[in-house]
Amino acid sequence: MTGTEGAAATEVLFYHLERQPLERVLPSLLEKTIERGWRAVVQCGSDERLEALDLGLWTYRDESFLAHGTAKDGASEHQPIYLTTGPETPNGAGVRFLVDGATAAGFEGFVRMVYLFDGNDPEAVTRARSEWRAARQAGCTVTYWQQGGDGRWQKKA
Repeated sequence: MTGTEGAAATEVLFYHLERQPLERVLPSLLEKTIERGWRAVVQCGSDERLEALDLGLWTYRDESFLAHGTAKDGASEHQPIYLTTGPETPNGAGVRFLVDGATAAGFEGFVRMVYLFDGNDPEAVTRARSEWRAARQAGCTVTYWQQGGDGRWQKKA
């Protein structure tokens, strides 16, 4: 499923990471995406983050892994999860995750866009606020999620 099906505006979600790092949160969100039958692209803000996530998605759990690939792996169009530092979406993903400071060129073409940002990094918070405003101005449905003391994600806005 791609974001170009149907006339609904892209849903943009912001996950404020405070209690758990990206490496713990992203795999569970990717699992839920795949369970819904969607493909995902994860746009990283740096090559170093891409390499760390590439390894981490194979080893994040002893009994499980998340099948994924990068441009260097080839067959990008067949990857359920594609990792990149650029704007490409060769696997026809319906969901785009933006991590480590990555920003989207636009909000169209996806069912959902998910920004994950470090709440302990003032620059990341400022960037997320800017992206929030841009998404609202683009007519997207925007939600903000924060992790509660019990570890569950709570919709705050």
